[in-house]
Amino acid sequence: MDLNLQPQGGQPGDLVKDITEADFMAEVVEASQETPIIVDFWAPWCGPCKQLGPALEKVVTEAKGAVKMVKVNVDQAQMIASQLQIQSIPTVYAFYKGQPVDGFQGALPESELKAFVARVVEAGGGEAPEDGLSEALDTADEMLEQGAAADALEIYAAVLEEDATSARAFAGMVRCQISLGDLEQAEAILNGAPVEISKAPELEAAHAQLELAKQAAGAGPVGELQAQVEANPDDHQARFDLAQALHANGDAEGAVAQLLELFQRDREWNDGAAKTQLFTVFDALKPNDPVVLNGRRKLSSMIFL
Repeated sequence: MDLNLQPQGGQPGDLVKDITEADFMAEVVEASQETPIIVDFWAPWCGPCKQLGPALEKVVTEAKGAVKMVKVNVDQAQMIASQLQIQSIPTVYAFYKGQPVDGFQGALPESELKAFVARVVEAGGGEAPEDGLSEALDTADEMLEQGAAADALEIYAAVLEEDATSARAFAGMVRCQISLGDLEQAEAILNGAPVEISKAPELEAAHAQLELAKQAAGAGPVGELQAQVEANPDDHQARFDLAQALHANGDAEGAVAQLLELFQRDREWNDGAAKTQLFTVFDALKPNDPVVLNGRRKLSSMIFL
């Protein structure tokens, strides 16, 4: 499938350049009066810098001129590095109107780099353009939600042909395989994701969804487990199994309620299994899901009682 998703607009050389300490005032302070400038402080001997630099350049280029990037070798710009109190590299600062507006240290996965660049563009009063990849992923997500997992899988695979480090596409493929009932293939895809995106939120969520899907395969009947818990409220294993069965039947809220009750009764049972399972359920859902928000609030109140 050819999505024709090559970014349009200026060439990378127009948007990313190496500068010296003498260029800093003109290329960063003055240039940022009109367009946000991202400054990548690096050094040739820095391993993580070699990982971050190309990834950040790619994301900046995809922003199509809404933000620009310069690279500064700290070995050759020690005065600037000292003035900005740079203590480790890679360090990235974003400047707008001559002032730092955002920044981070260390190498980040592409999903977080995209979020960073989007914030910088917004700080400059602009809007990062939607690229074809994002539109394609939105379409695939919608297909998957509507039950067309096989069709969504094709789109996610096509996106990965264009961007082999798209955490969102990898996670989408995992979710498709879960929906299709092929948990082994879902796990293989998850394990095959590039190491630089292995900790991306999308893949963490996919991992949690896969774990819950595995549990669902062995979940008992809800009715029988409900009766066991009602007959003996202190049967912790039955309550834990009931939570798994409820989740397997699509009742995440009911599962969280049972796990919270188990945590309240005996938070140390089975090496803290209730709390661990709660976090797995939370990770599998969207962060703003009411089940997550209410569940985390109740769990926190129990922990800090």
